[in-house]
Amino acid sequence: MRVTGRLLFVSMIAFASLGAMSQQHTEQPATDKEIRIGNVMPYSGPLSEFGAIGTAEAAYFDMVNARGGINGRKIRFITRDDNSDPATALDLTRNLVEKDGVQLMFGSFGTPGNIATRWYLNEKKIPQLFVASGDEELSQAKAFPWTMGWQPSFRSEGRIYANYIQAYYPRKKIVVLWQNDQFGRMLYKGIQEGLGDLNRQVLVDIAFDINDEHLDGHVSILKRAGADIFVFLGVPSTASKVIKLAASMKWRPVFIVNDASASIANAMAPAGLENSSGVISAAFLKDPSDPAWKEDAGMKDWFAFMDKYHQIESTNNSAAVYGYAAAEALTKVLKQCGDDFSRENIMRQAASLKAYQPSVALPDIRMNTSPESYLPIRQMRLVQFDGRSWQPFGDVIETAFTEGAAR
Repeated sequence: MRVTGRLLFVSMIAFASLGAMSQQHTEQPATDKEIRIGNVMPYSGPLSEFGAIGTAEAAYFDMVNARGGINGRKIRFITRDDNSDPATALDLTRNLVEKDGVQLMFGSFGTPGNIATRWYLNEKKIPQLFVASGDEELSQAKAFPWTMGWQPSFRSEGRIYANYIQAYYPRKKIVVLWQNDQFGRMLYKGIQEGLGDLNRQVLVDIAFDINDEHLDGHVSILKRAGADIFVFLGVPSTASKVIKLAASMKWRPVFIVNDASASIANAMAPAGLENSSGVISAAFLKDPSDPAWKEDAGMKDWFAFMDKYHQIESTNNSAAVYGYAAAEALTKVLKQCGDDFSRENIMRQAASLKAYQPSVALPDIRMNTSPESYLPIRQMRLVQFDGRSWQPFGDVIETAFTEGAAR
C-alpha cells in the first residue's frame, strides 16, 4: 500500500487512537446498550498493508452507530495490532474476551493467528466470525462450530487458475512464484491438485519470503526456464514488483496473479499500467479503482462512506473494500438477531444467510451459510486487466473445491 508521508502520519495517529479507545474501556462490563466486537489486525509488521481491512471495519461501525446502531444498540469495535504474530494474536484475543468482554471476535486477519485462537474461542463458545483468511481449516463446521470463514477458499481459488490453464493453455510450460507461508501454500496446493497430470508442465516453482530481497534473481531464473505462463501467489506490494521486474526483462508471459494481489491501485498501477495489461486473476469484490464501477450504486455508497467516515485511507484501497464488505455482512447478521444478542443466537444467525449479496460484491456473488456450511462465499469471476479496467470473462464459477463447476 503506497501512502504519502502525511497520510502515513495520520494513519499512525488513527491506529494509536484505536488502541487508546480500547484501553480506556478495558474491564468495563458489557451492557444492553452496546454490542462489543473484538478484532486483531496486522497494523504493523510484514503484512501491515492489510491493516486497511481493520481501519475500514472500524469506520463502517462508526457509520452504523451514527445511524442509530443495530436494533437500539451501539457497536463498540475494539481492534488490536498483533504484528502478524500468532502468539500475540492469542494473547490479545484472550484479553479481548476476558478483560474487554467482547461478545464475538470478527474479521481477524491471517491464517496462523486465527488457527492459534480457534481452540480457545471454541472452548469458550465465543463466535469467531468471518475470519479474514481463505484457509479451509477455518470453515470446519462440525469440528469447530464457533469459527466461520468468509471469503472463497485459497485451494478453490488455486483450482480456478488450474482449470483456466487446462482450458486455454493445456500444452504450455508453467513457472510459479509463491509466498512461503500457509496462504501461498494453500493457493499453490489448489493449483497442483487442479492441474493433475499437467503438473509435468510446471518447469520451476520458487517459494519466497514476505521480505525477500532477491525477487530480481527469482524472476530471472523463472524467465530463463522458458515458460509461457507465470503464476504469482502473494501480496499486492510484491506482485507490483514482480510484474515490473518481468517487464524490465522484456518478458511477457501469460501472467496470473491471485485475488489478493489483483488490485489496480495497490499492484497494477505501481507496476505500470502498460506492464500490467493482460494480467489474469479471479475476483469476488469490485475494485474501487476500476472505472467500470463509476456509476454503480454500491460503489457510490462506498465513496460517500470513505469521504465521510474514513478520510485517512485511499478510496482506491482494495483491502479497505474487503473490510467494508465484511463489516456490512456482519451488520446483516446482527440485525437478524433481533433483541437476542446471545452468542448462541449470533452464531445461529451467521449460519442462516440465504443469497445475501454485499453491496460491493461482483454481480451474482452471493453469501450462503447453514449449520453444515461455514464457507459463506463460494463464487468468483475470472477477470483480465486491459490496462485500465478488469474485464470479466466466462461464467460465475462455483469455487467449492469438490464441485468446481460453473454456475
